[in-house]
Amino acid sequence: MTKFLITGASGLLGLNLALAVDGKEHQVFGVANTTPMRRVGFKSIQAELTESGTVDRLLDEIAPEVIIHCAAIANVDDCESKPQLALEVNSRLPGKIAVAAASRHIKMVQISTDAVYDGQKGDYQERELPDPLSVYARTKLGGEQAVLDANPQALVARVNFYGWSVTGTRSLAEWFVNAFAAGQTVKGFTDVQFCPMMVLDLVDTLLEAVRLDLKGIYHMVGPQKMSKFEFGRAIAGKFGFDPELVQPASVFDGGLKAARSPNLSLNTEKLTTALHHELPLFDAGLQKFYDQYRHGFPQLLKSLS
Repeated sequence: MTKFLITGASGLLGLNLALAVDGKEHQVFGVANTTPMRRVGFKSIQAELTESGTVDRLLDEIAPEVIIHCAAIANVDDCESKPQLALEVNSRLPGKIAVAAASRHIKMVQISTDAVYDGQKGDYQERELPDPLSVYARTKLGGEQAVLDANPQALVARVNFYGWSVTGTRSLAEWFVNAFAAGQTVKGFTDVQFCPMMVLDLVDTLLEAVRLDLKGIYHMVGPQKMSKFEFGRAIAGKFGFDPELVQPASVFDGGLKAARSPNLSLNTEKLTTALHHELPLFDAGLQKFYDQYRHGFPQLLKSLS
């Protein structure tokens, strides 16, 4: 069995990754700070990774073969209010983990974001220079650079994903479903484009990338571009709600604190070439999201915190 250390194990990606991976071909140690997990199969550890000595201690005690670093300050508007915290967690911490991993010959995967681009053109390739607009995006780009400077053998995954979380509020898809269930009319931005990937598809992609020992930066997003408006209406239709509950709106009318990039469609040709197959289509991922809902997966996750 391969031993994985997953940080941010109470977050949307970290928890879904740990639950999907542990006990099959791999053993998972999941580190969470604010929301430790209970009644889970993987080994759950509560730790503050930014505290001096914590990273080195955990790596020496666990001796993982792979680290997938999901932990981050991921709320974009919170980062605008707490730039120093965002810098420490999103930029400096990944660099410290990369140094510690490199010295112990541990494979490291850094989870980054599509938001490193300014969104003026779309269809971005990995070789194009980022131009982040927000504190969140700048600090995540800083994390990428710190990781690759310390450990060129590391993998950096730029992602955009959705799925179910412990709180039920950590993805745009959950927000739409919650609003629809309450009979609320919501805004869907027609002027923000992205390439969402269902979290279980991202989990499979990350594991395959680790198995192939991919290095450097890869775009790991869905293969289909859509607006937030189109995304919301697709969810409404799949869940049996009236698509008219999603009303077209501009991001400039959303009252958001941080600037958003208008077109974050990413080119995934480098990834599909490395994997030797295409990425899962949006409709298939949305069906998985809906099937989890029908089988009570959101309630199960809430019971784990």
